[in-house]
Amino acid sequence: MPVINLRVEKLAKFLGKPLTVEELAKWLPWLGFDLEEVGEDYVKAEYNPNRIDFCSYAGVARALKGFLELETGLPKYYAEPPKITLNIDSAVSNVRPYMLAAVVRDVKLDEDAVVELMEMQEDLHWGVGRNRKKASIGIHNLDAVEPPFTYTAVEPTSVKFVPLGKTEEMTPKEILEKHEKGVAYRHLINWAPKYPLLIDKRGRVLSMPPIINGELTRVDGNTRNLFLDVTGPSFEAVEKSLKVLATALADMGGKLEKVTVHYPDRTLVSPNLEPEKMRLRLSYANKMLGLRLSMDEAVHCLRKCRLDAEAVDKDVLEVAVPPYRVDILHEIDLAEEVAIGYGYYRLEPTTPATVTVGEKHPANKMAEIVRQIMIGLGYLEVMNFTLTNERVHYEFMRLKPKNPVRIANPVSTEYTIMREMLLPGLLKNLAENKHESYPQKLFEVSDVAKINRRQETMCERRLHLAAVTCHSTANYTEIRAVCEALLANMGLTNWQIREAKHPSFLTGRTAALYVGNKQVGVLGEVHPQVLNNFEIENPTAALEIDLEMLLLR
Repeated sequence: MPVINLRVEKLAKFLGKPLTVEELAKWLPWLGFDLEEVGEDYVKAEYNPNRIDFCSYAGVARALKGFLELETGLPKYYAEPPKITLNIDSAVSNVRPYMLAAVVRDVKLDEDAVVELMEMQEDLHWGVGRNRKKASIGIHNLDAVEPPFTYTAVEPTSVKFVPLGKTEEMTPKEILEKHEKGVAYRHLINWAPKYPLLIDKRGRVLSMPPIINGELTRVDGNTRNLFLDVTGPSFEAVEKSLKVLATALADMGGKLEKVTVHYPDRTLVSPNLEPEKMRLRLSYANKMLGLRLSMDEAVHCLRKCRLDAEAVDKDVLEVAVPPYRVDILHEIDLAEEVAIGYGYYRLEPTTPATVTVGEKHPANKMAEIVRQIMIGLGYLEVMNFTLTNERVHYEFMRLKPKNPVRIANPVSTEYTIMREMLLPGLLKNLAENKHESYPQKLFEVSDVAKINRRQETMCERRLHLAAVTCHSTANYTEIRAVCEALLANMGLTNWQIREAKHPSFLTGRTAALYVGNKQVGVLGEVHPQVLNNFEIENPTAALEIDLEMLLLR
């Protein structure tokens, strides 16, 4: 969890009023901070990563001003029309395709402010950029370079520049091999034939995203004009990072100026500081919080959280969200803001009308029963990752690709989708344990994910059971006996096993399990081609059952 060390004297300058350590320690927890240490003139506090705008004194002061009603409502941010151009070369499209930028003029920095700026940068790298995978930030001394700027990609040994903190010129390849930041983050770009660079009009290097800035644009206490760049494979993360950083610098006294960004196929102007409009049903907020707030009271609560709101219908508020609040995504987030503005300390605990005790979900109860039965039948339980890839999940299983739940920004080609069934994972287990003694009998009781457009999340989790038996004489009769023993021990009676066909199983030695008129599973001898794909040397019989279907019987 990120931590910020708040000195009361410095924070008071942002607030515009004196503040004691006791007052700060009293109010910070009600904004979502967790106090780690309280000193004579400071408070060290931990904050939730979703409130990444708390990474600066300016961000904390904004929230405190509203909460203490020193200044309520939406903060207004203005950026001068663009005077500087940033050109995006098509060469970066396969490495880190997105970059946005902003200019901050007349900012007054001292050594403490420079340190704070670097800490903000690293917190954003971690909180929004996911350790620079999705977004990385460059902060430059604008006066040391000459626009327009170009974001391009170059051969690993074609350019030399002095990286930040060094005195000798290095090529991009040498930086990845020798520089401490290059070694730490080279995995983000060393797979690409060309490496990204940000250069000025004269070809001088500002930075090598996402690795290191150039020494040329080092920021120090004498710097007055800044050029901000954010780059990455996720446009959303890039835009969010720039908004949080730019608004914090504006609250630190800088004057924002937009930048014209020319992509090969479009032109953008950044940063976009327009507030986002969302809607909140008052009845929904009251239901979630157990309150009976009026429209005016809800608006007052939202304004204390530095949002604006107005009634647009009998039960609906239109809420304006400032650009730095990148954590507000859903109506429930607005309800949470109402709770913060109202004050959690004012919420009165009540005794439930009906006294009950908690118990396990029916699906968890069934999972435990199935695990006990399978262990009793001589099977060993395994736990596999819920992420997999299309090749293992479909091609190896002789199945046509379906419509799985895909990962938007996969870390590698090994994990690109959520699994829809458990069997491929068990077959992979067998393939990786050929050196162990036989017979090998494995099972897994766990979740799979499937698209369901009737759900708000557009997908659903379902509890499955899969089992495999692998040895020289494994066959259909054995796996059917296991299936029947499982069903009998679960106390099920209204089931049938019928002949069926399935691409992953051998024709004539495959069956489907029905409970009532619904098919809930498949069992049989695994097809020889599937075994070859996984490089499994012994015959294998397997089953997979949708346990959720048994709950609904």
